Amino acid sequence: MKNLPAYIVLLPLCSALLSLALSKIHKHLGRDVVFGALVGSLVLSVVQLVRVIQNGPIHYIFGGYKIPYGIEFSVDTINAVIVIMVCMLGVLSCMFAFNFDKNGDALQVGGAYTMHALLVLGMVGMTMTGDVFNLYVFLEITSLTAYCLIAMGGSRGIVSAFRYLLVGTVAATFYLLGVGILYSVTGTLNMSDMAACLKQGNNDSAMLMAMMFLISAFGIKMALFPFHGWQPSAYTHAHTGARPLIAGAMGKIPAYAMFRYLYCIYGKDFKYFRYILLIIGVISVCGMIYGSVRAMAQKDIRKVLAYSSVAQIGYISLGFAIGSPLALAGAFLHMLGHAFMKGGLFFAAGAISWKYGTFDLNDFGRIYKRMPFTAGLLTVGALSMIGIPPTVGFFSKWYLACGAAQTHEYVYIFVLVLSSLLNAVYFFKVIEKVFVQADKNIKPLHPEGKGVTEAPITIMIPVVTCILMILLLGVFNVKVIDILLISLKGVAL
Repeated sequence: MKNLPAYIVLLPLCSALLSLALSKIHKHLGRDVVFGALVGSLVLSVVQLVRVIQNGPIHYIFGGYKIPYGIEFSVDTINAVIVIMVCMLGVLSCMFAFNFDKNGDALQVGGAYTMHALLVLGMVGMTMTGDVFNLYVFLEITSLTAYCLIAMGGSRGIVSAFRYLLVGTVAATFYLLGVGILYSVTGTLNMSDMAACLKQGNNDSAMLMAMMFLISAFGIKMALFPFHGWQPSAYTHAHTGARPLIAGAMGKIPAYAMFRYLYCIYGKDFKYFRYILLIIGVISVCGMIYGSVRAMAQKDIRKVLAYSSVAQIGYISLGFAIGSPLALAGAFLHMLGHAFMKGGLFFAAGAISWKYGTFDLNDFGRIYKRMPFTAGLLTVGALSMIGIPPTVGFFSKWYLACGAAQTHEYVYIFVLVLSSLLNAVYFFKVIEKVFVQADKNIKPLHPEGKGVTEAPITIMIPVVTCILMILLLGVFNVKVIDILLISLKGVAL
């Protein structure tokens, strides 16, 4: 199993290539192959994490070419866990999408699952690659498939996808400009080799310019304020089956790439490092407040969750800006937790939409009477977003605050508390609609008898799995943080 990193990428790639052709034989055959391939990648990613914990980081070089000439996959504990997160959400989203492909023809169904597999492929490749240009290739695979999946959400999805396409092209250009500057300085594209070259030379001005391009590029891709303009409509109008994967995982991978540039390639000895962290901290704080305020004004639960993501991405980048060991560990815990929180909430909202055809919060009145299990799971996800123990949302924010206290950044602690209070305002509004507001007696699209009825099991399994992960990450937060702190040793400030 020495080729584990390659297999994890090859499985979704091969299934994507076969999906359309197999869908012509039977509409759901390509779908089933993609689902099986994603399950295989998930299993292999778990095996890979065990190998990394037991034997240390994996350095897999394609083609046997020596570094820095060959393309390398570099896997440590942190990105091994992120790969599991992406594969798990990929599997759950694929299962969830089974319920929304009934009316599509073979081309639409096969194409949707092809894009789904390639989206997972792109995010996994971005996470594991140790080559800065190879990261660009996987970034473009991720972006192009996201454009397609957003456009498949209907007429408004097409407009949202075109807007994201325009902004995403700017991000790709900025990334290439940043990489070009660094390549002109170092003469290498391998991340570890580039880091060694940058430490030896005196190229502070060029490095600063490159970092500005890179922060802008990753800021757009992760929807970090003020680069988030494309995100609310894209999350709202994307293909229903792919929305939880896009909202749950897609923004986290550029955030991890930003971390690798900041702490692994540039390093804390870079002359302007503190100033860069200050800039990231300021825009993170603004995003946390802005996203929360905008979410408070929304009536569509998709928009509430979309603007909430602008704020939540700010928590992750704030951890990077603080830079202390606990803050970085808290940022990664929040990255993992938010993937399942946001994925679970979109799954739950999708369950209600499947049953009643609405995302309007005003139609959610006392829906707990008809979908009590879904309502309960939605509530747990909302409480985690607010930061109520024992969910992971509380502990990730706690570690961020402790990390800020380590570096005496008390303003950041104040903003964390303020943002959490704003989160409480709009998520308690959602809970109020579900449990207290008068019943609107909306008619179900899929009637299944009288009384209590839930969505199909292929919708409920993803919801339950995400909520369980929220609770497990919260209950076992100490063990997770200990693993993260060991991985971050020598990297933090």
